[in-house]
Amino acid sequence: HVRRLYSEGTRPRLPWAARIPAFISNPEPVLPILDALKNDENLYVRRSVANHLGDIAKDHHEMVFGICERWLKGASSEVKWLIRHALRHPAKKENKTALQLRAAAK
Repeated sequence: HVRRLYSEGTRPRLPWAARIPAFISNPEPVLPILDALKNDENLYVRRSVANHLGDIAKDHHEMVFGICERWLKGASSEVKWLIRHALRHPAKKENKTALQLRAAAK
């Protein structure tokens, strides 16, 4: 559960906790954490990483698109799922890049 805490505890827009304005304006400090956790063996950790990326995408979608493009190279089916899950909100808004990345992650 500690690995999930690293992701959840640094989420900028955690639904049941106070927002973290510093990470909303600049998510760069948490990106190495997410990168380290993206291949975690536990779904609940990968889901947290996906939700965290989704939070970041609300303010920095181009940054998240770049991360997803990088992660897609040689991605496992689990990481592809994570990418699809992370991009669900921009895809619902019919963002072309999000839709393309989700399609590439199938």
